[in-house]
Amino acid sequence: MHYLSTRGIGKSYGIKPLFREIDVHVQEGDCIAMVAKNGSGKSTLLKILAGTEEPDEGKVWRHKDVNVVYFDQDPELNDRNTILDTILQHQHPLMDALREYEDSQFSGDTNRIAKATEQMEERAAWSLEAKIKHLLHRLAITDLQQPVKTLSGGQRKRVALAKTLIDIGFEHQHTLLIMDEPTNHLDIEMVEWLEDYLTREQLTLIVVSHDRYFLESICNQFWELEDETIYFHQGSYEQFVERKAARMESELASIDKARNKYRKELEWMRKQPKARTTKSKSRQDRFYQVEQLAKQRKEERQLALDMKMSRLGGKIVELKKVNKSFGDRILLKGFDYTFKKGEKVGIIGKNGAGKTTFVNILQGLEQPDSGKVNVGDTIVFGHFSQKGLEWKQDMRVIEYVKSIAESFELAKGGSLSAAQFLECFLFTPDQQYSYISKLSGGEKKRLHLLSVLFQNPNFLILDEPTNDLDLPTLSVLEEFLEDYPGCMVIISHDRYFMDRLIDHLLVFEGNGIIRDYPGNYADYRLEQETAPAINSSSQQPTPSSIERKENQVQQNQTAPKKKAGFKEKREFELLTKEISTLTTEKESLSLQLSAGGLDYKDAEILSKQFQEVSNKIDEKELRWLELSELFD
Repeated sequence: MHYLSTRGIGKSYGIKPLFREIDVHVQEGDCIAMVAKNGSGKSTLLKILAGTEEPDEGKVWRHKDVNVVYFDQDPELNDRNTILDTILQHQHPLMDALREYEDSQFSGDTNRIAKATEQMEERAAWSLEAKIKHLLHRLAITDLQQPVKTLSGGQRKRVALAKTLIDIGFEHQHTLLIMDEPTNHLDIEMVEWLEDYLTREQLTLIVVSHDRYFLESICNQFWELEDETIYFHQGSYEQFVERKAARMESELASIDKARNKYRKELEWMRKQPKARTTKSKSRQDRFYQVEQLAKQRKEERQLALDMKMSRLGGKIVELKKVNKSFGDRILLKGFDYTFKKGEKVGIIGKNGAGKTTFVNILQGLEQPDSGKVNVGDTIVFGHFSQKGLEWKQDMRVIEYVKSIAESFELAKGGSLSAAQFLECFLFTPDQQYSYISKLSGGEKKRLHLLSVLFQNPNFLILDEPTNDLDLPTLSVLEEFLEDYPGCMVIISHDRYFMDRLIDHLLVFEGNGIIRDYPGNYADYRLEQETAPAINSSSQQPTPSSIERKENQVQQNQTAPKKKAGFKEKREFELLTKEISTLTTEKESLSLQLSAGGLDYKDAEILSKQFQEVSNKIDEKELRWLELSELFD
C-alpha cells in the first residue's frame, strides 16, 4: 500500500534554500532513516511530511486511510496538565474508561471507583491498562499525578514518547510514524527496549536519529539530505556508509574531470573577446555548466586539532570513601577510585542513579556527604553538560567564542584564531556571524562542544555529548577524541560512541553500588545476556574450554546462518583486539609465575589473576567463533 509521496517540494529560510525539487515515496512496511548535517533541513522536511508545516513549493500527497503520527524533537506539552492527563488524552471508549478508572483511584469515592471498575469490565479495558502500565514502566514514568510544568527536559521527552506510542494503538491500522530524535534523553536500556518495540510492532516509520546501532537495528532504507537534494540508499546502515563513500568518490572524480575540462574551455572563452557574440552559443552554455560543476567543493572538512594541552601531573583525581545521598536515595556509598593518565572511562546506569551527581562531585560543583576528593594541581576540567549553552541575547557565534579566548594554541607552536577554530567545527564564515538564537539544536550543541575544547582542558567530562549531533559531526568528533591525550569521562546512551572510545566502564547499579567493569558496553551487554544461562547451568558438569568451543562450532554448523550486521562486525573487531591484549597479559603472568622466587601470597594472587584472564579469553573466543561464522 502506498502511504505518502511528494513532488518537487522545496523550502527556504530567507535567502538560504534548505532543499528543492524533493521527490520521495513511502510504502507500507518501509523503515526509513533520514541522515544529514545539522542545519540541512531534516526536521523541517519531517514536519512537511507530517503536515505540521507547508513547503514553499511542490505538493505532498498522503493516502486518506493513513494516519500520520509525528513525534517532535522538542515536544509541546500542556503545562497545566498532569502526566496522566497528557498520556490519556486520546478520545476513544477504551481510553475514556481507563481515564475515569485512574481518576477515580485518586478521588477516594468508593461509589465512583466501583462504577469505573464496572465500566472497565464492560469494555474489556484491563488489557489496555496492563499494556500502558508496562510501557510507562519501561520509560520510567511513575508518578502519574505529577504536573507537566515540574518535569525536566528528559522527563518531558519520555512522557511525549509514551503518549505517541499509546496513541498509535488506537489509530487506524495504517499508521505512518515520523520520529525526530526519539532516543534523546533515554538511557541505554530504554533505547534497546524501544528498538525491540518498533521492530515487533512492524510499523511504517521515518526516523531521524544519531544512534547508529538503533538505525542499524530497525531501518531498511536511508534518505541522505545533502546539497539541497536527497539521495536514496536501500539496505542497512553499514551498506549506507559504504554506498555514500562510493558516491563521494565518484563525485570527486567527476569534479576533477570537470576542472580539467573547465581550464580548456576557459582558455577558449578568453580567445578573441571582441568576437564573443560569434562563438557557438551551445558551447558557451556548456562552459557555464562545466564551470558550475568544477567549482563545487566536496572536501569533507575535518576536525584535525593538535591541542596544546595543560601538562598532566602525577596526581589526577582521587576519590576516597566518598558518600552521597539525597534523602533515602543513596548515590555513592564508600566509593574509592584513582584516575590514571590518559584514562577513558564510560559511565552507564539508569536515569537517577547518580551519574551526573558523580561528575559534579569530581569537579567540586557539589560536595560529598563524607569522604575526600583530591584533585591534582595541574588538572583543568572541560565539562560538556546537558544544560547546554548560556549566552547573552542577540550574541553572534564569533562573539561567543571570542568571549572565551581570541585564539587556540597548538602543541607544535602557532595558534588558530577563533574564526579558524570555528571552521574546524564546520561553521562557515557566514554562519559565524549568525545569531546563536538562529542556530538549529544540533548547531548549538556543536558550538557548546567547541567552547569546551577551546579552553584546552586536560580532563574532559562529556555528559550526553551526542544528543542532537548529526552523524558527520559525530564521526569527526570520535576521531578527535580517539587521539585525545588527556583523561576523559563519558556519560552517554550512544552505544557505538561508547564502544569506540572507552577503556572500561563504571556501572551505576543503584543504591550506591558502582562496579568497575573491565571492557566496553558491547562486552558488558553480552555478559548481561549470558548471565542467566550461566546461572541456570551452574548445577551441570562444566565442560572444558575445548569442549565448549567444539560444541559451539557444531551448533553454528547446524543452525541457519545469519548475515553479519553493523553491530556484529563492530563487536568482532573489538573482540579481536581484546583477545590479543588478554593473550599478552596471560603470557606476562605466566612468565612471572615461572620465574620463581615468589612468596606464597604473591604466587596465589598471580595464579588467581592468571585464571581470571584465561576464563575471559575462553569467553571471548567463544563469542569470536560465533561471530566468525557469520562472515563465511
